[in-house]
Parts: sequence; structure tokens; C-alpha cells
Amino acid sequence: MKTFPSRLAIALLAGFITQASFAADSLATVNGKAIPAARAEAMISEQRAQGAPDSPQLREAVREELVRREILGQEAVNKGLDKKGDVQAQMELARQAILIRAYLQDYVKNNAVSEADIKKEYDAVKGRMGDKEYKPRHVLLETEEQAKEVIAKLQAGTKIEDLAKDSRDPGSKERGGDLGWSNPGMFVAPFSEAMVKLSKGKFTTTPVKSDFGYHVIMLEDVRDLKAPPYEEVKPQIQQRLQQQKVEKHILDLRAKAKVQ
Repeated sequence: MKTFPSRLAIALLAGFITQASFAADSLATVNGKAIPAARAEAMISEQRAQGAPDSPQLREAVREELVRREILGQEAVNKGLDKKGDVQAQMELARQAILIRAYLQDYVKNNAVSEADIKKEYDAVKGRMGDKEYKPRHVLLETEEQAKEVIAKLQAGTKIEDLAKDSRDPGSKERGGDLGWSNPGMFVAPFSEAMVKLSKGKFTTTPVKSDFGYHVIMLEDVRDLKAPPYEEVKPQIQQRLQQQKVEKHILDLRAKAKVQ
């Protein structure tokens, strides 16, 4: 009486065979041309990076995908498409993009942002934010005379929400001049300097000039600002600093390059 291996044994055997074939120099042969196993490993690494677990099923799917690509690639070569100028240019751009990605990954690996740099940036941002958060309203006018007229109307009891309808700031005029909760660093210096001097419910009695025009500012409310914990924002700061480091490196290389 013949015995047959269990489904589990078959699956394990299939996985062993597939992984063993990946360990060899070639994954498969299509019309006499070998597919390097390194291609499969590269594709599997990409899938792992996206969260896919390594498994016999994944490896078999990758194998089939590479076989199909090889078949289509051979057909394209047979038709002479690899000789076309635009196709060659695209192939060179793709090759260049892969080299650039590898170079930048290597640069980041060897020039990582330090913990001290991240902490220093966190403290700097925290310092710029201050310890207070403000909720201002404003009316932006073109001339100082117009701003003075708005101040006079406020002093006479007109609500700033009504006066904001004539504001030159399209982002806040429909909200009665409301700029929402913000820290002083989010505004231009003349605006923030005037705003932080106001008491709750008070408005500027002289026009505040900036590059945008003349502001009349009312401080609707103020509250204590608590900065987010270091560990919570550390990944974002690290990513931003690393990106700045890469951009500076690229600019340095550009400055050294001989471009004619």
C-alpha cells in the first residue's frame, strides 16, 4: 500500500525547494536564458520593506512574476524595441534612479542625524513656540488711514467680526477675522510683537504695519501652551533634519561639479 506525504509536508517541501532554488545562481531559465536569483532577493526585500512576510507563497509569486517579466522582456528585444532611442533613454533614467537611491541610502547610513542634534532642534523649536498660545482676530487694511477708521469704530462699540468683512485677508475675513489658536512664531514679527502685548479682549489702538498692509488686532483669548513630549515628535524632527542634511550634501556636490 502506497503512502502519500501530508499537505503540510508538501508545503514545507515546496518552500524548501523554492528557497533552495533562490540560493542558487539562477532562479529559472526562460527560452535558454537564466534569471539571476539576485533579482528575486531584491524583489522580496522590497516586499518585506512594505510589510509582507517571507513565505513560500511570496517566493513562488515572485518567481512567477520574474518569469513573466523575462518572457515579455525577450519579446520586446525580439521586436527591436531595446534599440529605440526613447526606450534606451528611459532605461538609462531608470538605471540612474536606482543608483541615486542606493547612493543616498548609503549616505544616510553613514551620516545619520545624532541624538544630540535632534534634542537641540527640539529645544530650539520649543523655545520659538514660547509658553503661551494666542487666539487673535484681525482686520487687514491697505492704508493706515483705513486702519485708523476701523480702530475708531471698534472704540465706538462695533464688533470686529462685522469690520472683518472689509479685510484684505481672504483666509480670515469669512470667519470674522479669526486666526485660530497660534503661537507668536507663526506670524510676522510686527504682528506677533503687537499681539503678545495685548490683554485678553483688548485691541491695538494704533495700526500695525507689516509687509501685507496695516493690521488692527484683537486678542480674543490666551492660554498656556504645553509642548508635545520629545519622544512623540522625535521621529518627525529626525526625518526633517536628515532631509536637510541630504539636501545640503546635494548642494555641496553641485557646487563642486564642473558643469559646462
